[in-house]
Amino acid sequence: MPSTVCQQFGVPHHEQIIDRRQALLRTGAGFGSLALAWMLAREGRADHGGLAESNQMAHVAPRAKNVIFLFMEGGPSHIDLFDPKPALNKLHGKPLPSSFKKVILAMGEGKAPLYASQRKWKQHGESGLWVSDWLPHIAEHADDLAVVRSCYGEGINHAGGVCQMNTGAIIGGRPSLGSWVSYGLGTENENLPAFVVLQDNNGTPVNGPRNWGTAFMPAVYQGTRFHPGETPIRNLQNPDGVTDNRQLSKLAYLSRMNSGFAGEHPGQSELDARIKSYELAFRMQEHAPEAIDLTQESEDTKQLYGMDEKETETFGRNCLLARRMVERGVRFVQLYHGTGSKWDAHSNIEKNHGTNCRSSDKPVAGLLADLKRRGLLDQTLVVWGGEFGRTPMSEQGNGRDHNPSGFTMWFAGGGVRGGQTIGATDEIGLHAIEDRMHVHDLHASILHLMGLDNMKLTYFHKGRPERPTVNEGGMNMKLVTG
Repeated sequence: MPSTVCQQFGVPHHEQIIDRRQALLRTGAGFGSLALAWMLAREGRADHGGLAESNQMAHVAPRAKNVIFLFMEGGPSHIDLFDPKPALNKLHGKPLPSSFKKVILAMGEGKAPLYASQRKWKQHGESGLWVSDWLPHIAEHADDLAVVRSCYGEGINHAGGVCQMNTGAIIGGRPSLGSWVSYGLGTENENLPAFVVLQDNNGTPVNGPRNWGTAFMPAVYQGTRFHPGETPIRNLQNPDGVTDNRQLSKLAYLSRMNSGFAGEHPGQSELDARIKSYELAFRMQEHAPEAIDLTQESEDTKQLYGMDEKETETFGRNCLLARRMVERGVRFVQLYHGTGSKWDAHSNIEKNHGTNCRSSDKPVAGLLADLKRRGLLDQTLVVWGGEFGRTPMSEQGNGRDHNPSGFTMWFAGGGVRGGQTIGATDEIGLHAIEDRMHVHDLHASILHLMGLDNMKLTYFHKGRPERPTVNEGGMNMKLVTG
Protein backbone atom coordinates (compact mmCIF):
# COMPACT_ATOMS: atom_id res chain seq x y z
CA MET A 1 0.00 0.00 0.00
CA PRO A 2 1.54 3.39 -0.98
CA SER A 3 2.80 5.44 1.95
CA THR A 4 0.68 8.44 0.93
CA VAL A 5 -2.45 6.36 1.35
CA CYS A 6 -1.22 5.12 4.74
CA GLN A 7 -0.57 8.70 5.84
CA GLN A 8 -3.99 9.81 4.56
CA PHE A 9 -5.76 7.27 6.76
CA GLY A 10 -3.35 7.55 9.66
CA VAL A 11 -2.09 4.00 9.34
CA PRO A 12 1.55 3.24 10.20
CA HIS A 13 3.56 2.36 7.09
CA HIS A 14 4.44 -1.11 8.42
CA GLU A 15 0.78 -2.13 8.75
CA GLN A 16 -1.21 -3.46 5.81
CA ILE A 17 -4.52 -1.95 4.80
CA ILE A 18 -6.93 -4.75 3.97
CA ASP A 19 -9.68 -4.45 1.41
CA ARG A 20 -13.30 -5.58 1.77
CA ARG A 21 -12.56 -9.02 0.36
CA GLN A 22 -9.80 -9.62 2.91
CA ALA A 23 -12.03 -8.33 5.68
CA LEU A 24 -14.74 -10.80 4.75
CA LEU A 25 -12.22 -13.61 4.63
CA ARG A 26 -10.59 -12.79 7.96
CA THR A 27 -13.43 -11.69 10.21
CA GLY A 28 -15.86 -13.96 11.99
CA ALA A 29 -13.49 -16.93 11.77
CA GLY A 30 -13.45 -16.52 8.03
CA PHE A 31 -17.13 -17.26 7.59
CA GLY A 32 -17.68 -13.95 5.88
CA SER A 33 -16.21 -15.75 2.86
CA LEU A 34 -19.37 -17.83 2.73
CA ALA A 35 -21.37 -14.72 1.97
CA LEU A 36 -18.73 -13.53 -0.45
CA ALA A 37 -18.65 -16.83 -2.36
CA TRP A 38 -22.44 -16.85 -2.47
CA MET A 39 -22.61 -13.33 -3.88
CA LEU A 40 -19.97 -14.03 -6.50
CA ALA A 41 -21.64 -17.24 -7.56
CA ARG A 42 -25.03 -15.58 -7.80
CA GLU A 43 -23.54 -12.86 -9.98
CA GLY A 44 -21.81 -15.49 -12.07
CA ARG A 45 -18.39 -13.90 -11.92
CA ALA A 46 -15.26 -13.83 -9.77
CA ASP A 47 -12.10 -11.78 -9.90
CA HIS A 48 -9.51 -14.57 -9.50
CA GLY A 49 -7.32 -12.92 -12.10
CA GLY A 50 -9.96 -13.54 -14.71
CA LEU A 51 -13.54 -12.39 -15.17
CA ALA A 52 -12.97 -8.68 -15.59
CA GLU A 53 -15.68 -6.10 -16.09
CA SER A 54 -15.19 -6.29 -19.85
CA ASN A 55 -16.22 -9.96 -19.71
CA GLN A 56 -19.78 -8.93 -19.05
CA MET A 57 -19.81 -8.40 -22.83
CA ALA A 58 -19.33 -12.16 -23.17
CA HIS A 59 -22.95 -12.71 -22.23
CA VAL A 60 -25.48 -13.13 -25.04
CA ALA A 61 -29.16 -14.01 -24.96
CA PRO A 62 -29.27 -17.55 -23.52
CA ARG A 63 -31.47 -20.30 -24.90
CA ALA A 64 -30.48 -22.86 -22.27
CA LYS A 65 -29.80 -22.70 -18.53
CA ASN A 66 -28.12 -26.08 -18.10
CA VAL A 67 -26.13 -28.68 -20.06
CA ILE A 68 -26.23 -32.46 -19.83
CA PHE A 69 -23.31 -33.87 -21.86
CA LEU A 70 -23.71 -37.60 -22.54
CA PHE A 71 -20.16 -38.70 -23.32
CA MET A 72 -19.82 -42.10 -25.00
CA GLU A 73 -16.16 -42.75 -24.21
CA GLY A 74 -14.21 -44.73 -26.77
CA GLY A 75 -15.76 -43.49 -30.01
CA PRO A 76 -19.23 -44.63 -31.18
CA SER A 77 -19.51 -45.54 -34.87
CA HIS A 78 -21.49 -42.88 -36.72
CA ILE A 79 -21.88 -45.10 -39.80
CA ASP A 80 -23.61 -47.73 -37.68
CA LEU A 81 -25.82 -45.37 -35.66
CA PHE A 82 -26.86 -42.09 -37.34
CA ASP A 83 -25.14 -41.84 -40.74
CA PRO A 84 -26.20 -44.64 -43.15
CA LYS A 85 -23.89 -45.28 -46.13
CA PRO A 86 -25.39 -47.49 -48.88
CA ALA A 87 -22.24 -46.99 -50.99
CA LEU A 88 -20.15 -48.50 -48.20
CA ASN A 89 -22.25 -51.66 -48.29
CA LYS A 90 -21.72 -51.97 -52.05
CA LEU A 91 -17.95 -51.63 -51.60
CA HIS A 92 -17.74 -54.17 -48.77
CA GLY A 93 -14.51 -56.14 -48.83
CA LYS A 94 -12.82 -53.87 -51.36
CA PRO A 95 -9.85 -51.56 -50.68
CA LEU A 96 -10.38 -47.87 -50.08
CA PRO A 97 -10.70 -46.26 -53.55
CA SER A 98 -7.82 -43.99 -54.50
CA SER A 99 -10.27 -41.12 -54.99
CA PHE A 100 -10.67 -40.83 -51.21
CA LYS A 101 -8.16 -38.86 -49.20
CA LYS A 102 -6.27 -41.15 -46.85
CA VAL A 103 -6.41 -40.77 -43.08
CA ILE A 104 -3.88 -41.49 -40.35
CA LEU A 105 -5.06 -44.63 -38.59
CA ALA A 106 -4.44 -45.16 -34.90
CA MET A 107 -3.64 -48.84 -35.43
CA GLY A 108 -1.93 -48.37 -38.80
CA GLU A 109 -3.99 -50.86 -40.83
CA GLY A 110 -3.96 -48.68 -43.93
CA LYS A 111 -4.69 -51.49 -46.39
CA ALA A 112 -7.69 -52.89 -44.52
CA PRO A 113 -10.75 -53.49 -46.74
CA LEU A 114 -13.99 -51.56 -46.38
CA TYR A 115 -16.50 -53.06 -43.97
CA ALA A 116 -20.26 -52.76 -44.51
CA SER A 117 -22.60 -51.79 -41.71
CA GLN A 118 -24.61 -54.76 -40.47
CA ARG A 119 -27.43 -52.56 -39.25
CA LYS A 120 -30.99 -52.10 -40.43
CA TRP A 121 -31.98 -48.50 -40.97
CA LYS A 122 -35.29 -46.69 -40.73
CA GLN A 123 -36.54 -43.11 -40.88
CA HIS A 124 -38.26 -41.87 -37.74
CA GLY A 125 -40.64 -39.10 -36.73
CA GLU A 126 -42.20 -36.47 -38.92
CA SER A 127 -38.70 -35.32 -39.82
CA GLY A 128 -37.71 -38.70 -41.26
CA LEU A 129 -34.45 -38.77 -39.31
CA TRP A 130 -32.35 -41.86 -40.03
CA VAL A 131 -31.46 -43.97 -36.97
CA SER A 132 -30.23 -47.57 -36.94
CA ASP A 133 -31.91 -50.46 -35.16
CA TRP A 134 -29.26 -50.29 -32.43
CA LEU A 135 -31.03 -47.25 -30.89
CA PRO A 136 -34.80 -47.90 -31.06
CA HIS A 137 -35.64 -45.85 -27.95
CA ILE A 138 -33.64 -42.75 -28.89
CA ALA A 139 -35.20 -43.04 -32.38
CA GLU A 140 -38.60 -42.33 -30.80
CA HIS A 141 -37.31 -38.81 -30.08
CA ALA A 142 -36.12 -38.14 -33.62
CA ASP A 143 -38.08 -34.90 -33.89
CA ASP A 144 -36.24 -33.50 -30.86
CA LEU A 145 -32.75 -34.25 -32.21
CA ALA A 146 -30.44 -32.07 -34.29
CA VAL A 147 -27.98 -34.62 -35.67
CA VAL A 148 -24.65 -33.12 -36.74
CA ARG A 149 -22.99 -35.57 -39.15
CA SER A 150 -20.00 -33.41 -40.03
CA CYS A 151 -17.95 -33.18 -36.83
CA TYR A 152 -14.17 -33.43 -36.95
CA GLY A 153 -11.08 -32.90 -34.82
CA GLU A 154 -7.40 -33.78 -34.55
CA GLY A 155 -7.38 -36.36 -31.75
CA ILE A 156 -6.33 -39.57 -33.48
CA ASN A 157 -5.97 -41.53 -30.22
CA HIS A 158 -8.11 -41.63 -27.09
CA ALA A 159 -5.85 -39.40 -25.01
CA GLY A 160 -5.89 -36.63 -27.61
CA GLY A 161 -9.51 -37.10 -28.66
CA VAL A 162 -10.98 -37.15 -25.17
CA CYS A 163 -8.79 -34.21 -24.19
CA GLN A 164 -9.90 -32.18 -27.20
CA MET A 165 -13.59 -32.95 -26.77
CA ASN A 166 -13.38 -31.87 -23.14
CA THR A 167 -10.91 -28.97 -23.29
CA GLY A 168 -10.60 -27.95 -26.95
CA ALA A 169 -6.97 -29.06 -27.26
CA ILE A 170 -5.38 -32.46 -27.94
CA ILE A 171 -2.79 -31.93 -25.22
CA GLY A 172 -3.36 -31.15 -21.55
CA GLY A 173 -3.13 -27.75 -19.96
CA ARG A 174 -6.44 -26.11 -20.79
CA PRO A 175 -9.67 -25.77 -18.76
CA SER A 176 -12.57 -28.10 -19.47
CA LEU A 177 -15.74 -26.92 -21.19
CA GLY A 178 -17.73 -27.39 -17.98
CA SER A 179 -15.23 -25.23 -16.11
CA TRP A 180 -15.62 -22.44 -18.65
CA VAL A 181 -19.40 -22.59 -18.23
CA SER A 182 -19.03 -22.56 -14.44
CA TYR A 183 -16.58 -19.64 -14.66
CA GLY A 184 -18.75 -17.65 -17.04
CA LEU A 185 -22.15 -18.23 -15.45
CA GLY A 186 -21.60 -19.33 -11.87
CA THR A 187 -24.21 -21.49 -10.17
CA GLU A 188 -27.92 -21.21 -9.51
CA ASN A 189 -27.68 -23.28 -6.34
CA GLU A 190 -24.98 -22.45 -3.80
CA ASN A 191 -25.67 -25.73 -1.98
CA LEU A 192 -24.63 -27.97 -4.88
CA PRO A 193 -21.61 -27.93 -7.21
CA ALA A 194 -22.00 -25.94 -10.43
CA PHE A 195 -20.32 -28.72 -12.45
CA VAL A 196 -20.96 -32.42 -11.75
CA VAL A 197 -19.38 -35.51 -13.35
CA LEU A 198 -21.03 -38.95 -13.27
CA GLN A 199 -19.42 -42.24 -14.35
CA ASP A 200 -21.03 -45.61 -15.07
CA ASN A 201 -18.30 -47.67 -13.40
CA ASN A 202 -15.43 -47.30 -10.95
CA GLY A 203 -12.83 -47.08 -13.70
CA THR A 204 -11.06 -43.92 -14.78
CA PRO A 205 -11.77 -42.11 -18.05
CA VAL A 206 -8.79 -41.54 -20.31
CA ASN A 207 -6.84 -38.55 -18.88
CA GLY A 208 -8.67 -38.83 -15.56
CA PRO A 209 -9.69 -35.67 -13.65
CA ARG A 210 -7.98 -33.50 -16.28
CA ASN A 211 -11.19 -33.92 -18.31
CA TRP A 212 -13.11 -31.83 -15.79
CA GLY A 213 -10.22 -29.77 -14.44
CA THR A 214 -9.50 -26.06 -14.67
CA ALA A 215 -5.80 -26.02 -15.73
CA PHE A 216 -4.64 -22.40 -15.32
CA MET A 217 -8.00 -21.11 -14.06
CA PRO A 218 -8.86 -21.19 -10.35
CA ALA A 219 -9.56 -24.72 -9.14
CA VAL A 220 -12.90 -23.62 -7.70
CA TYR A 221 -14.44 -24.04 -11.18
CA GLN A 222 -13.49 -27.70 -11.59
CA GLY A 223 -16.05 -30.49 -11.83
CA THR A 224 -17.12 -32.52 -8.81
CA ARG A 225 -17.07 -36.24 -9.48
CA PHE A 226 -19.95 -38.32 -8.15
CA HIS A 227 -19.42 -42.05 -7.64
CA PRO A 228 -21.40 -44.78 -9.41
CA GLY A 229 -23.95 -46.79 -7.47
CA GLU A 230 -26.43 -46.00 -4.74
CA THR A 231 -24.05 -43.65 -2.85
CA PRO A 232 -22.85 -41.09 -5.41
CA ILE A 233 -21.58 -38.69 -2.73
CA ARG A 234 -19.45 -40.19 0.03
CA ASN A 235 -19.41 -39.09 3.68
CA LEU A 236 -22.53 -36.94 3.59
CA GLN A 237 -23.45 -37.97 7.11
CA ASN A 238 -21.38 -37.04 10.14
CA PRO A 239 -19.82 -39.95 12.05
CA ASP A 240 -21.62 -41.05 15.18
CA GLY A 241 -21.06 -38.60 18.01
CA VAL A 242 -20.19 -35.65 15.76
CA THR A 243 -22.89 -33.00 16.09
CA ASP A 244 -23.54 -30.15 13.65
CA ASN A 245 -22.11 -27.66 16.18
CA ARG A 246 -18.93 -29.71 16.52
CA GLN A 247 -18.62 -29.94 12.76
CA LEU A 248 -19.14 -26.20 12.45
CA SER A 249 -16.45 -25.46 15.03
CA LYS A 250 -14.01 -27.71 13.14
CA LEU A 251 -14.80 -25.82 9.94
CA ALA A 252 -14.24 -22.51 11.71
CA TYR A 253 -10.83 -23.69 12.91
CA LEU A 254 -9.91 -24.90 9.41
CA SER A 255 -11.11 -21.62 7.94
CA ARG A 256 -8.91 -19.60 10.31
CA MET A 257 -5.83 -21.62 9.40
CA ASN A 258 -6.51 -21.77 5.69
CA SER A 259 -7.52 -18.13 5.37
CA GLY A 260 -4.37 -17.03 7.18
CA PHE A 261 -2.22 -19.12 4.90
CA ALA A 262 -4.17 -17.94 1.83
CA GLY A 263 -3.54 -14.33 2.80
CA GLU A 264 0.19 -15.00 2.72
CA HIS A 265 -0.02 -16.96 -0.57
CA PRO A 266 -2.70 -15.16 -2.65
CA GLY A 267 -1.65 -16.84 -5.91
CA GLN A 268 -2.53 -20.38 -4.84
CA SER A 269 -6.00 -20.94 -6.25
CA GLU A 270 -5.99 -24.58 -5.10
CA LEU A 271 -6.07 -23.44 -1.48
CA ASP A 272 -8.92 -21.05 -2.19
CA ALA A 273 -10.77 -23.91 -3.88
CA ARG A 274 -10.09 -26.16 -0.88
CA ILE A 275 -11.56 -23.56 1.48
CA LYS A 276 -14.65 -23.24 -0.68
CA SER A 277 -14.95 -27.00 -1.03
CA TYR A 278 -15.09 -27.36 2.78
CA GLU A 279 -17.78 -24.70 2.92
CA LEU A 280 -19.73 -26.33 0.06
CA ALA A 281 -19.35 -29.77 1.65
CA PHE A 282 -20.90 -28.48 4.87
CA ARG A 283 -23.88 -27.06 2.97
CA MET A 284 -24.18 -30.25 0.92
CA GLN A 285 -24.53 -32.30 4.11
CA GLU A 286 -27.90 -30.64 4.54
CA HIS A 287 -29.08 -30.30 0.96
CA ALA A 288 -27.42 -33.02 -1.15
CA PRO A 289 -29.09 -36.04 0.51
CA GLU A 290 -32.44 -34.84 -0.82
CA ALA A 291 -30.99 -34.14 -4.28
CA ILE A 292 -29.63 -37.67 -4.72
CA ASP A 293 -32.48 -39.51 -2.99
CA LEU A 294 -34.04 -41.52 -5.82
CA THR A 295 -36.60 -43.09 -3.47
CA GLN A 296 -38.60 -39.89 -4.03
CA GLU A 297 -39.10 -40.92 -7.66
CA SER A 298 -42.07 -42.99 -8.75
CA GLU A 299 -41.67 -46.55 -10.02
CA ASP A 300 -42.98 -45.33 -13.37
CA THR A 301 -40.16 -42.81 -13.61
CA LYS A 302 -37.53 -45.38 -12.64
CA GLN A 303 -38.84 -47.76 -15.29
CA LEU A 304 -38.75 -44.96 -17.84
CA TYR A 305 -34.98 -44.75 -17.28
CA GLY A 306 -34.55 -48.54 -17.32
CA MET A 307 -33.68 -48.81 -13.63
CA ASP A 308 -35.77 -51.98 -13.36
CA GLU A 309 -33.48 -53.85 -15.78
CA LYS A 310 -29.97 -55.04 -14.94
CA GLU A 311 -28.45 -53.94 -18.26
CA THR A 312 -29.73 -50.36 -18.03
CA GLU A 313 -29.91 -49.83 -14.25
CA THR A 314 -26.52 -48.12 -13.80
CA PHE A 315 -26.71 -45.57 -16.60
CA GLY A 316 -30.43 -45.12 -15.98
CA ARG A 317 -29.61 -44.10 -12.40
CA ASN A 318 -27.04 -41.59 -13.64
CA CYS A 319 -29.42 -40.10 -16.20
CA LEU A 320 -32.09 -39.71 -13.52
CA LEU A 321 -29.54 -38.07 -11.20
CA ALA A 322 -28.62 -35.71 -14.03
CA ARG A 323 -32.24 -34.62 -14.35
CA ARG A 324 -32.42 -34.04 -10.59
CA MET A 325 -29.19 -32.01 -10.73
CA VAL A 326 -30.32 -29.61 -13.47
CA GLU A 327 -33.71 -29.39 -11.80
CA ARG A 328 -31.89 -27.98 -8.78
CA GLY A 329 -29.73 -25.50 -10.68
CA VAL A 330 -26.53 -27.41 -11.47
CA ARG A 331 -25.16 -25.73 -14.62
CA PHE A 332 -23.18 -28.51 -16.26
CA VAL A 333 -23.58 -32.27 -15.82
CA GLN A 334 -21.36 -34.67 -17.73
CA LEU A 335 -22.19 -38.36 -17.85
CA TYR A 336 -19.56 -40.86 -18.95
CA HIS A 337 -20.92 -44.01 -20.53
CA GLY A 338 -18.40 -46.76 -21.20
CA THR A 339 -15.92 -45.24 -18.76
CA GLY A 340 -12.49 -46.53 -19.73
CA SER A 341 -13.07 -46.37 -23.53
CA LYS A 342 -15.61 -49.20 -23.59
CA TRP A 343 -16.98 -47.97 -26.96
CA ASP A 344 -13.58 -48.65 -28.55
CA ALA A 345 -14.51 -51.33 -31.13
CA HIS A 346 -11.28 -52.36 -32.85
CA SER A 347 -12.70 -55.87 -33.13
CA ASN A 348 -16.17 -57.41 -33.03
CA ILE A 349 -18.06 -54.15 -33.29
CA GLU A 350 -21.35 -56.05 -33.31
CA LYS A 351 -20.81 -57.30 -29.77
CA ASN A 352 -19.14 -54.12 -28.53
CA HIS A 353 -21.67 -51.62 -29.83
CA GLY A 354 -24.59 -53.96 -29.30
CA THR A 355 -23.79 -54.14 -25.58
CA ASN A 356 -23.13 -50.40 -25.23
CA CYS A 357 -26.26 -49.41 -27.13
CA ARG A 358 -28.49 -51.69 -25.06
CA SER A 359 -27.15 -50.24 -21.80
CA SER A 360 -27.45 -46.59 -22.87
CA ASP A 361 -30.34 -46.33 -25.36
CA LYS A 362 -33.29 -46.60 -22.96
CA PRO A 363 -31.76 -44.39 -20.22
CA VAL A 364 -30.98 -41.61 -22.70
CA ALA A 365 -34.46 -41.82 -24.23
CA GLY A 366 -35.92 -41.81 -20.72
CA LEU A 367 -33.97 -38.66 -19.90
CA LEU A 368 -35.30 -36.88 -22.99
CA ALA A 369 -38.87 -37.96 -22.26
CA ASP A 370 -38.67 -37.00 -18.58
CA LEU A 371 -37.16 -33.59 -19.27
CA LYS A 372 -39.84 -32.93 -21.86
CA ARG A 373 -42.81 -33.92 -19.74
CA ARG A 374 -41.51 -31.79 -16.84
CA GLY A 375 -41.03 -28.73 -19.05
CA LEU A 376 -37.25 -28.85 -18.56
CA LEU A 377 -36.11 -29.77 -22.07
CA ASP A 378 -36.55 -26.22 -23.37
CA GLN A 379 -34.03 -24.94 -20.83
CA THR A 380 -31.72 -27.98 -20.77
CA LEU A 381 -29.27 -28.59 -23.61
CA VAL A 382 -28.60 -32.31 -24.06
CA VAL A 383 -25.47 -33.24 -26.05
CA TRP A 384 -24.58 -36.81 -27.13
CA GLY A 385 -21.31 -38.04 -28.64
CA GLY A 386 -17.81 -39.38 -28.10
CA GLU A 387 -14.27 -38.24 -28.82
CA PHE A 388 -14.45 -39.39 -32.48
CA GLY A 389 -16.19 -41.86 -34.78
CA ARG A 390 -15.06 -45.09 -36.47
CA THR A 391 -13.56 -45.78 -39.89
CA PRO A 392 -15.41 -47.40 -42.81
CA MET A 393 -12.38 -49.70 -43.17
CA SER A 394 -12.36 -52.87 -41.11
CA GLU A 395 -9.91 -53.74 -38.41
CA GLN A 396 -9.20 -57.32 -37.41
CA GLY A 397 -11.89 -58.34 -39.85
CA ASN A 398 -14.96 -57.20 -37.91
CA GLY A 399 -14.05 -53.97 -36.10
CA ARG A 400 -13.38 -50.34 -36.93
CA ASP A 401 -10.48 -47.98 -36.18
CA HIS A 402 -10.61 -44.42 -34.78
CA ASN A 403 -11.90 -41.72 -37.11
CA PRO A 404 -11.62 -38.03 -36.06
CA SER A 405 -11.99 -36.87 -39.70
CA GLY A 406 -15.76 -37.24 -39.76
CA PHE A 407 -18.21 -38.30 -37.05
CA THR A 408 -21.64 -37.60 -35.57
CA MET A 409 -22.94 -35.86 -32.46
CA TRP A 410 -26.46 -34.73 -31.65
CA PHE A 411 -28.08 -31.91 -29.70
CA ALA A 412 -31.56 -31.72 -28.17
CA GLY A 413 -33.50 -29.15 -26.12
CA GLY A 414 -32.03 -25.85 -24.98
CA GLY A 415 -33.31 -23.84 -27.94
CA VAL A 416 -32.11 -26.36 -30.54
CA ARG A 417 -34.35 -26.97 -33.56
CA GLY A 418 -35.03 -30.69 -33.50
CA GLY A 419 -35.81 -33.04 -36.35
CA GLN A 420 -32.94 -31.97 -38.58
CA THR A 421 -29.68 -33.31 -39.95
CA ILE A 422 -26.77 -30.87 -40.26
CA GLY A 423 -23.75 -31.49 -42.47
CA ALA A 424 -22.57 -34.64 -44.17
CA THR A 425 -19.65 -37.02 -44.56
CA ASP A 426 -18.56 -38.49 -47.90
CA GLU A 427 -20.16 -41.56 -49.48
CA ILE A 428 -18.47 -43.99 -47.11
CA GLY A 429 -18.38 -41.85 -43.92
CA LEU A 430 -14.64 -41.20 -43.85
CA HIS A 431 -14.41 -37.38 -44.07
CA ALA A 432 -16.72 -34.52 -43.09
CA ILE A 433 -17.38 -32.61 -46.33
CA GLU A 434 -20.42 -30.37 -45.83
CA ASP A 435 -21.11 -27.80 -43.05
CA ARG A 436 -18.04 -29.10 -41.25
CA MET A 437 -18.05 -28.51 -37.49
CA HIS A 438 -14.73 -28.64 -35.69
CA VAL A 439 -14.70 -29.45 -31.98
CA HIS A 440 -14.16 -25.72 -31.39
CA ASP A 441 -17.40 -25.03 -33.30
CA LEU A 442 -19.22 -27.59 -31.18
CA HIS A 443 -17.95 -25.92 -28.01
CA ALA A 444 -18.75 -22.45 -29.34
CA SER A 445 -22.30 -23.59 -30.11
CA ILE A 446 -22.79 -25.05 -26.63
CA LEU A 447 -21.46 -21.87 -25.01
CA HIS A 448 -23.61 -19.65 -27.23
CA LEU A 449 -26.75 -21.62 -26.42
CA MET A 450 -25.87 -21.16 -22.75
CA GLY A 451 -25.53 -17.40 -23.23
CA LEU A 452 -21.76 -17.03 -23.62
CA ASP A 453 -19.77 -15.68 -26.57
CA ASN A 454 -16.74 -17.93 -26.94
CA MET A 455 -14.59 -15.13 -28.37
CA LYS A 456 -15.42 -12.65 -25.61
CA LEU A 457 -15.29 -14.95 -22.61
CA THR A 458 -11.73 -14.36 -21.46
CA TYR A 459 -9.42 -15.40 -18.67
CA PHE A 460 -6.07 -13.63 -18.42
CA HIS A 461 -3.24 -16.04 -17.72
CA LYS A 462 0.29 -14.66 -17.45
CA GLY A 463 -0.80 -11.56 -19.36
CA ARG A 464 -2.31 -13.54 -22.22
CA PRO A 465 -6.08 -13.50 -22.89
CA GLU A 466 -7.20 -17.14 -22.94
CA ARG A 467 -10.52 -18.17 -24.48
CA PRO A 468 -12.43 -21.47 -24.29
CA THR A 469 -12.03 -22.31 -27.98
CA VAL A 470 -8.40 -21.20 -28.38
CA ASN A 471 -9.35 -18.14 -30.48
CA GLU A 472 -11.30 -20.25 -32.97
CA GLY A 473 -14.79 -21.65 -33.47
CA GLY A 474 -18.21 -20.20 -34.12
CA MET A 475 -21.85 -20.90 -33.39
CA ASN A 476 -23.65 -23.01 -36.02
CA MET A 477 -26.89 -21.09 -36.48
CA LYS A 478 -28.61 -24.07 -38.10
CA LEU A 479 -28.87 -25.59 -34.65
CA VAL A 480 -31.25 -23.04 -33.21
CA THR A 481 -34.93 -22.43 -33.63
CA GLY A 482 -36.35 -19.40 -35.38
